[in-house]
Amino acid sequence: MDTEIKKNEWLFMLSCLGLGILAEISFFHAWIGVSYLVFLTGFYLVVFVRFRQGFNHRRIGLLVMGCIWLLAASYVLYDNALFFLLNIVVIPFLVLFHVVLITSPDNLKWGKPAFVVRMSAKIWQGVAYISQFSGRVFKVLFRNMDESTTQTVKRVLIGLLIGLPLLGIITGLLMSADAVFEEIVLRMPQFIFELNLEGIFRTVAVLVFTALFFGILQVLQINRRTPIQEKNGEEKGTISWNGISAVTILILLNAVYTLFTAIQFTYFFSDGLQEGYTYAEFARRGFFELIIVTLINWTILIICLKFVREQGIKMKLVLKLMYSLLVIVSGVMLVSAYQRLSMYEAAYGFTMERILAHAFMIFLIVIFAYTLIRVWFERLVLMHFYLIAGLVFYTSLNVMHIERIIVDENLERYERTGKIDIHYLDALSYTGVEGLVELYKMNPNYPELEHMLYDRQQMMRDNPLDDWQSFNFTKKKVSERLLGLDLEKY
Repeated sequence: MDTEIKKNEWLFMLSCLGLGILAEISFFHAWIGVSYLVFLTGFYLVVFVRFRQGFNHRRIGLLVMGCIWLLAASYVLYDNALFFLLNIVVIPFLVLFHVVLITSPDNLKWGKPAFVVRMSAKIWQGVAYISQFSGRVFKVLFRNMDESTTQTVKRVLIGLLIGLPLLGIITGLLMSADAVFEEIVLRMPQFIFELNLEGIFRTVAVLVFTALFFGILQVLQINRRTPIQEKNGEEKGTISWNGISAVTILILLNAVYTLFTAIQFTYFFSDGLQEGYTYAEFARRGFFELIIVTLINWTILIICLKFVREQGIKMKLVLKLMYSLLVIVSGVMLVSAYQRLSMYEAAYGFTMERILAHAFMIFLIVIFAYTLIRVWFERLVLMHFYLIAGLVFYTSLNVMHIERIIVDENLERYERTGKIDIHYLDALSYTGVEGLVELYKMNPNYPELEHMLYDRQQMMRDNPLDDWQSFNFTKKKVSERLLGLDLEKY
């Protein structure tokens, strides 16, 4: 095995070390804000320099990259606790998806589950590459030692890497279990406990980030020109379903759904409640219908489109008509559920869950509409559209600032009805606090409102967001508005 390390490898390792330091500074020193955009700028600068010869899958690559930047920008533009947590997982996944995609051969089919397997494989290949590269570095550093001494040093280092963390955990547990042992340990030389544990943690984080970036990007660079071998017999052995069986099932389902819709058409689209139901019960019944639509109708539709093999032109036409009717009836039920939830919001106010449910129903309507088009235009690929639509939908939820919509709708409802849930607004992020400030301007004497704002004001004074990593436009604006209020201590 070649143990030489080329100059460009050292240079790239130093670039990844800088990227690892930037990641640690961006994510482990303060709440994430503008720091995510700063890190992505550094990361993609390294990627573009490393793979400057060109990229593949450019159209979908540009879409994914645009979504990544928009999601990262939400950390500095808005302050949504739900998406703050979700994007900690979603953005790294999309970044890995993106770099694997644009460095893969053009004949790679990214809209299949096999691509996720390929992504996972790149991570493990990157880890293996780092292990192999570390062995080469070790041999270079200890090349003047004899083989037995080199192996001994190597095994000692491995033992230290594994043993020291275990020693710390076990010692801590034993100290908690026995007061005498704890006292003996605490009598040890003080300098042992003056070690900068935070510095050690940050150093380890930098090394881990560096290793991951270096290993994965090196593997992508090495394998980028390796063509994907397509399996010639891919369709052989595919499960198929007889068209007559499918038509029988679809006729039964469509008959029930059509009858259900026809009988309750006025009930679906009326402005009032059905007798005997509260708003909450009315809305929940609508959601059961939505579950039926998503888990039964859509699933059956996709299975039929995938596995049913039509026999003859007439059977093909009958199947298409059955598919279309199933989509139309499902759309009617979605519209019904949407209207019921709107009535529920008008009565009880707007929340994150209700807004997301509304958005998800719109997304399903779009999915069903495209599936209906696919029924009649068979060349269209469903999975590609589903993936792209899902990505655009999720990104749009981040960009549209849902909490601002919730606050505005609840304040408008307060002006109409005099009802508002200030405790729910207080449970939101800084946008909810801004809503409370606006409510205070409208009615300073609203019960508990001034006390609630005073507590928030004191929290902001005690924990100012002065770190550059945490900079966020919404937080800055709301902090200035809240600190500018003259509130009395209660």
